[in-house]
Amino acid sequence: MRFLTLLSLTLLVTIVPSVSQAQKVSGNGDFVIGPDYHIDPDLTDQGNPKGKSFEFSMPLAESKIFDGKDTTLDPKKEVRTERKIFVYVPAAYEDGTKAPILVSFDGPSRLNLVRNALDNLTISKDPKRKLPAFIAIAVQNGGNDGKGSQRGLEYDTMSDRHARFINDEVLPAVLNNPEIKVAYPNIAFTEDPWGKAVMGCSSGGAAALTIGWFRPDLFRRLITYSGTFVDQQDDDAPQEKDYPLGAWEYHSSMKLIENSEKKPLRIFTHVAENDNRANDPEETYHNWVMANNRTAAALKAKGYDYRYIYSKATRHCDKKVFELTLADTLVWMWDGYSPN
Repeated sequence: MRFLTLLSLTLLVTIVPSVSQAQKVSGNGDFVIGPDYHIDPDLTDQGNPKGKSFEFSMPLAESKIFDGKDTTLDPKKEVRTERKIFVYVPAAYEDGTKAPILVSFDGPSRLNLVRNALDNLTISKDPKRKLPAFIAIAVQNGGNDGKGSQRGLEYDTMSDRHARFINDEVLPAVLNNPEIKVAYPNIAFTEDPWGKAVMGCSSGGAAALTIGWFRPDLFRRLITYSGTFVDQQDDDAPQEKDYPLGAWEYHSSMKLIENSEKKPLRIFTHVAENDNRANDPEETYHNWVMANNRTAAALKAKGYDYRYIYSKATRHCDKKVFELTLADTLVWMWDGYSPN
C-alpha cells in the first residue's frame, strides 16, 4: 500500500485489462492498471488505408543548437555524427492543410503503434474515440545516455534548448525535405501550440515535460512514460545554478510545479511498479516511482489537466504498457483539439 500513501489518491481506478474496460478510461485523474496486459486492437493493423512513411538524417555538425561539441560532454561517451528523423503522414491528412503534429523522442521508438492508431482512429465513427490527422515525427537522440552524454544533454537539461531545437531545426527540416515535398507539395504544420504534442519515455519523457514547461508557447500536449524526473542533469551544466537537482526539482522541496504559475498544458504521465531504482531512498534523487508519484501529485494539486497511470507488474518503458494504453492516451491527449 506504499503507493497509496505516497500519492495520497482521492481517485483510484483499477482498470480491468480487457479492451472494453480499457476503453472506458476517461477524464483526468490517477489510474492503476495490470497485472494482466494485451495489445489494444486500435494499435494493430486492421487493414485501413495507410499513409506514407519517410526517413532522412540530420548531421549534428550542421545544427546551431546541438552540434555535438558541448564542453559538458564526456569524451568517453560517443556522439552520433547524424540523427535519423522518421515521419509518418496519415492517409487522412489532406495536403495543404495545416496539420497538428506529434513529435516523439528516441525515434523510431513506438512509431509503429502510433501509425496504427492514426490509421484506425482518424477514421473512427465514434466521436469520443477519434484522432485528428496529426503528422507523427520521431526524432533520434544524439547518442549514449546519462550524465555527460549527448542524449542526456538534450533530454535531461532544464532549459528551453531542446524545444528550440525541435521547433527551429527539426520541423523546418521535415517541411523542406525533398522526398516529402514531392509527395505533399503544400505540406504545412499548425502554428497553434495546442496542435503540437510531444511524447517520450525515460529521459525522453522528462524531455517532453521540459519542452512544454519552458515553451508552452510552442508545445502544450505532453506524453511521458516512465519519466526521468530525477537528478540526471549534467553536474557542470549552467542550469545547475537554478535547478541543482535537475528534473527532480519538478517535485522536490523547491516545488517547481506547485510554486510556479499554472501553464496552459495537458499532461499524461506514467510509472511502472518495478521502474528504475524503485526502492531507492529519497536522498539518492533517483527513485523513478517516487519521482513520478510526486510529479503527478503536484500536477493534481495545481489543477492541471492530467492523467497518471501506475502499471502493476511492469518495468521501465515496458512494451506491454504502451500496447495496452497508447491508443487511449492519444485519444485523451487530443481531446478538445479543433483546428483554427
